[in-house]
Amino acid sequence: MIPDRTLTDTAPATPTPTPTPPGTLLSRALRLRCVACGQEKPFTGMFRMEERCGSCGYRYEREPGYFMGSIYFNYMTTAAILIAGIFLLEDGVGLETRTVTIVLIAFAATFPLWFFRRARNLWIAFDHLISPPSSEDYGPR
Repeated sequence: MIPDRTLTDTAPATPTPTPTPPGTLLSRALRLRCVACGQEKPFTGMFRMEERCGSCGYRYEREPGYFMGSIYFNYMTTAAILIAGIFLLEDGVGLETRTVTIVLIAFAATFPLWFFRRARNLWIAFDHLISPPSSEDYGPR
């Protein structure tokens, strides 16, 4: 005899959201895509960012002051490249200190501007990794 099935037996289980793999988050961040879905571009200009993703509705700025962490990402990356540049250009290539200084000052003035959007997206990806978004982080598209 086949047992009777109740409504609760046949109801589909609520899917558990799986965390996005770190490699996927990194790829989306560096390609300047929404780290939540990978579809939309979060930036509409060099420094202007959308409030939400047009595809999944993810709110980019989760709280006031949220992007302070991206400033550290930008600074940390710039400083690491500058330090490596000193050793590479002086010891590796053999340039004079004055030339190295001029090159690296120009780099230090321009690189953070170019890296600004990537630093923000990397910060969002890092935040996704350590504090995955909840349903409150999504809204109307």
